[in-house]
Amino acid sequence: MRVNESATRSATIPIEVNGVTYRWPERPVVVVCNDGGDPDYLDAALKAGVVPHTARFMRLGFAATAQCVIPGFTCPNNVSIVTGSPPAVHGISGNFYLEPESGRAVVMTGPELMRAPTVLASFSRRGAKVISITAKDKLRRQLGKDMDIAGGAINFSSEKADRCSKDENGIANVLDLVGRPLPDMYSPDLSLFVLAAGVKLLEAQRPLLMYLSLTDFVQHTYAPGSPEANRYYQDIDAFLGRLDALGAVVGIVSDHGMREKANPDGSLKVVWLQDELDRAFGAGTTEVICPITDYFVAHHGSLGSFVRVYCRSAEADAVMRLARALPGIEAVHDKAAAARAFDLPLDREGDVVVISDAQTCIGTTPAAHDLEALAGHTLRTHGGFSESRVPFILNRPLNAAYAARAAHAALRNFHMFDFAINGTA
Repeated sequence: MRVNESATRSATIPIEVNGVTYRWPERPVVVVCNDGGDPDYLDAALKAGVVPHTARFMRLGFAATAQCVIPGFTCPNNVSIVTGSPPAVHGISGNFYLEPESGRAVVMTGPELMRAPTVLASFSRRGAKVISITAKDKLRRQLGKDMDIAGGAINFSSEKADRCSKDENGIANVLDLVGRPLPDMYSPDLSLFVLAAGVKLLEAQRPLLMYLSLTDFVQHTYAPGSPEANRYYQDIDAFLGRLDALGAVVGIVSDHGMREKANPDGSLKVVWLQDELDRAFGAGTTEVICPITDYFVAHHGSLGSFVRVYCRSAEADAVMRLARALPGIEAVHDKAAAARAFDLPLDREGDVVVISDAQTCIGTTPAAHDLEALAGHTLRTHGGFSESRVPFILNRPLNAAYAARAAHAALRNFHMFDFAINGTA
């Protein structure tokens, strides 16, 4: 008897996680987060006829457009998806933040910063076989927080698949299992390895829940409908078809969309906000933090559509007036208004939040960004309103209750586990 079959017989009581009650699934549930999967990419792939399985899911299952968490970055949205809750609940509001205790700007990828349990860990602790595979290792520990590795859970990244151990990851010899070499971190293969591993583990171990989180290298690099983007979507679709054929409920969602940030001549269209604030109020009076920042600098050069301003001696109201007057800025909020509008943790919010429009990104000062990494391609990035729409697709139709809910309430990307587990017919 497989581990999850035994658990299914002994632990069928529903589980409550962050205010949502999840039934015990009757078949494996696989949620795929297509990082950076803006609807425009899927529309182009559908038009080109290269995603037949996804097209079938949309026709026979369920398909809609949902809203991601703002800021539309990887960490807050992936953690939202696996907790089924917004950042105000789980505490992760960016990839990078200003640590209030020390005043240092640090990455926000530590599991100790999370304030809420995940759906994965909650089922794992009740005896279910649970697997989390992510492309980027920066997410691995957060997604795997409190999963019962000793009890059979698996949690690893394709980025470091060659270093997996039974003690830390719940699995060893991953490269042999998948039958692929270690992928380059700046390649489509980083994501395709995740999907290939998911198929292999679904075949071999039949987990009850599996979360597969991809990377947005392709969407940062290539426009919707380009041969490279369509080929990537075709490759993803083939793996989705295999997951479906193995009998899983398959949910496909994204952490954020993607937009080109360029002038008509293709040059970078950016507001250097720290420079503007320094000129107006003096150096050292403010500090701009770009919460998109991570070590995948070649993707975006730490340039996104959402930044936070911490006021040292400048007045927040004056900073807001200046920011609102800058070309390319769509919205400016103070701390309390941003926390209310975007369901963010107040104690981890900046004094001022600045969001750019669809064609513009925001940086600090040119010297602080690795612009050489962007050489050779037009910047495509994310974080704000214009990149907040994401696909929300299930390979099976919804039951009556969830169909009515989808018809009358706004869908969020972090509703996916609820819909996949509780809402499928």
